[in-house]
Amino acid sequence: MLKEIFEGPEVVEAAMRGRLNPANGTVKLGGLEEEVEELRKKSALEIIACGTSYNAGMVGELLFEEFFGVPTETALASEYRYKHDAPMKNAAYLFISQSGETADTLAALRKANARKCLTLGLVNVVGSSIARETTAGVYNHAGPEIGVASTKAFLSQLTVLTLMALMLGRKTAAAKMIAAELAKIPKKIGNVLRSADSIMNLARKYAGYHDFFYLGRGYNYSVALEGALKLKEISYVHAEGYAGGEMKHGPIALIDERFPTVAVVTKNALYEKMISNIEEIKARRGKVIAVATIGDTMIKKLADDVIYVPPTVPQLEPMVNVVPMQLFAYAVGVGKGYNVDTPR
Repeated sequence: MLKEIFEGPEVVEAAMRGRLNPANGTVKLGGLEEEVEELRKKSALEIIACGTSYNAGMVGELLFEEFFGVPTETALASEYRYKHDAPMKNAAYLFISQSGETADTLAALRKANARKCLTLGLVNVVGSSIARETTAGVYNHAGPEIGVASTKAFLSQLTVLTLMALMLGRKTAAAKMIAAELAKIPKKIGNVLRSADSIMNLARKYAGYHDFFYLGRGYNYSVALEGALKLKEISYVHAEGYAGGEMKHGPIALIDERFPTVAVVTKNALYEKMISNIEEIKARRGKVIAVATIGDTMIKKLADDVIYVPPTVPQLEPMVNVVPMQLFAYAVGVGKGYNVDTPR
């Protein structure tokens, strides 16, 4: 697992290679070329996936709505396949799976195909069932992921989703800025990985706790979900990911000195909102581990511990901010003596 976490920078590079021209913001995805015009005629998009791939899809939802400009929903494949729903009119469906063989996602794809919908795949394994049965698609190029808990594949999925949104959307100044910043993300992930020892030492400090909240807003809500998923998946610790604004609608009743919160509070338009969440937690004697932007000195006055990450644009923050979550979960699992590569 640790090896695959450290492969993060190179899998992002591999997902971009030959596809992104950061100088002019253009994107070329050969697997989608024949369907681009058809996709641009669609009035809605549904992203369907499970687990970590679903969390990546939530970021994709925000990216597609912001840059492609079509209403987008993310659905759990395990729920979608059993819904007695009417198909959305003039919609495309995107199925995300690392293996390309996820049973629930494959069943959902077959349901969409039976309705004669335009279906797309985002998978890592060449020639897999989802790759074969979708109308068109894109490969991650992340290489084999041997660890059960997905880490590097999540980063490659986020990379490809960003590329897809940029390719389908209008070539605005904002889109060109995102493209240029995306090319810098591998180096920024590398900067986080250079702090791996300190992040893992911090995780060992908290390894004795039995419950955790993970909080994020906007693009970082999915990071909270993914951080909580990783912790429970490989260390068997109860953890819940929440959108920051939902804390006051019940969950805050659980907060006390034995229930730490990992808060993603990087500098973006929702920073003050996250600060407010942290203040609410501290008022109830809760411990806070903050994932914050380098140079943020104010956060030290509020949080018990801080993990600093390099600044980037909000749309790409999940790619940087999820790496400390992966390292934190790894260290807690190893500290408890568990086999994190093949969890029970």
